[in-house]
Amino acid sequence: MKIKHFLLYGIVLLSLPLLGQYNFTIEKQLPCSAIKDQQNTGTCWSYTTISFLESELLRLGKPQAELSEMYMVRTIYQDKARNYILRQGKANFSQGALSHDVMRAWRMAGAMPQDAYTGKLPGAKIHDHSEMEAVLKGVLDAVLAGKKPSQKWMAAFRGVLDSYMGATPERFIFQRREHTPESFATSLGINPDDYLTFTSFSHPPFDRTFVLEIPDNYSTGLYYNLPLNELQALAVHALTNGYSIAWDGEVSEKGFSAGHGLAILPAEPKAEGIFDAPVKELAVDQANRQEAFEHYATTDDHLMHLTGLASGPNNTRYYLVKNSWGAIGPHQGYLYMSEPYFLMKTVGIMVHKDAVPKEIARKCGL
Repeated sequence: MKIKHFLLYGIVLLSLPLLGQYNFTIEKQLPCSAIKDQQNTGTCWSYTTISFLESELLRLGKPQAELSEMYMVRTIYQDKARNYILRQGKANFSQGALSHDVMRAWRMAGAMPQDAYTGKLPGAKIHDHSEMEAVLKGVLDAVLAGKKPSQKWMAAFRGVLDSYMGATPERFIFQRREHTPESFATSLGINPDDYLTFTSFSHPPFDRTFVLEIPDNYSTGLYYNLPLNELQALAVHALTNGYSIAWDGEVSEKGFSAGHGLAILPAEPKAEGIFDAPVKELAVDQANRQEAFEHYATTDDHLMHLTGLASGPNNTRYYLVKNSWGAIGPHQGYLYMSEPYFLMKTVGIMVHKDAVPKEIARKCGL
């Protein structure tokens, strides 16, 4: 997970150069905020989901709002800390989390605009959570070592967050009105319960929910489990009908290159020049997707925002993806993800409930 900062709202009309012999035509592009950079933090989950929610505000005709990623990060750090202590250290405590955790944070503590809370101390140029994560975990492990947690540890934990990220204001002004985090979240009209997560694996039953077994799912979030063809159909239906997608998946692949603006799944993993000209890609089905997940070849190491559809070489489908590593690569922070890559490397997606095709919604009891 990587690292810059830009901002403007509206439909980003991409003038995308050719990449070698890769030629793309954008078929559908949804409104979104400008590229940002998560910098030296493992907070892609917050950057992705906040970008997704900023697009939701635009879709719903709400006033433009640059939301604070770091307010959600801070809220989830506290929630993960409580979980870690209650589970006596037998739980994941790290910088990572998932899209449904942003919705959890929204329910627990509301939201803030970026201007009200940047998560940076005065004079700080970048976000860097490396030392902070170590200090936070050190506090928690020291509490556990005492065998009997007092009522004071959370205040000490918040003190560390204040030292590295700055304290949160109780009230702030947005568009000439005074708000608390809770009133601000209410004013935006986002209902966290309207957002659902989906995946596709064969070890649990299809068309039901289950707790996806990945390390960052500390909050035991439920996923609707769909056959692979239905997960694909849901994604295409959502984007075609104006709903963007918060995507979670694997990016530690030779075929993934933010610098080249591509995510592809070559049939020959050791092939050279894969970004210079189109290559044959792996045929993906439920079986080899499941095998990749169970052998850790597919993990949830990054989240990104799917904002459109494109046709690529030989009229193949690609997904237009907004990343959170700054305006890098030939497409200035965007990349094209091939259909095979999506099918193999998607761990989960989050969409608004109205983006779900009626037949899939009926089967899942929505």
